[in-house]
Amino acid sequence: MNSDLIKKIVEGALMAAGKSLDLNHLERLFEDQERPPRDQLKVALEEIDTDCRGRGFDLKQTASGYRFQVQQELAPWVNRLWEEKPKRYSRAMLETLSLIAYRQPLTRGDIELVRGVAVSSEIIKTLQEREWIRVVGYRDVPGKPALFATTKQFLDYFNLKSLDDLPALGEIKDLTELDPALELSLAQGVPSNNNDDLPKSSNAPLNESVINSQPEDEDQTHPDDEKDDSLNNE
Repeated sequence: MNSDLIKKIVEGALMAAGKSLDLNHLERLFEDQERPPRDQLKVALEEIDTDCRGRGFDLKQTASGYRFQVQQELAPWVNRLWEEKPKRYSRAMLETLSLIAYRQPLTRGDIELVRGVAVSSEIIKTLQEREWIRVVGYRDVPGKPALFATTKQFLDYFNLKSLDDLPALGEIKDLTELDPALELSLAQGVPSNNNDDLPKSSNAPLNESVINSQPEDEDQTHPDDEKDDSLNNE
């Protein structure tokens, strides 16, 4: 199969999928006897990425693979295609999500300890329904509280390839910077002294014993198992 046809097939699949496709998905588009080498698929992706330059959309690589995405600066116009305004998230929800992202895994009690207020059950429910967080185990203490961590869907939504791509906490002046593509209705930014309560690295471990730890499945594992740096769209 010639390279031009491979490129068109990959491009068409990305356009039709409406979600990120990784290299495994792209390989399954082809019958065994016609399947191109993975390196050839990467070359096709690089060419598609080059073709997108100067257009209204980009080829983005996320934790789950590759997808077409409208350029961020065009959002004010493109958003008018939908009658409903973008969903607005409360400051409490974003603070909860930020803590989980930067200090995972942790329990609801850990979040309340840092924020100084109770965490609404509705916030945890909403984050789980959006598949941004999941239960990965239970702390071996009385009550066995659930331990929460982020998912691949979280990384995809925020255009991150891995947790290492999260901005440094010292660089975040306002929680809205965690999701610049959305209109986030916040009364004010996070007070600067709050940063002292958060860990400096997403890899900072908590001293804890965990029971019933649940292994992450293929769809939710953070992308340490297969990192593809063939594109760098930053």
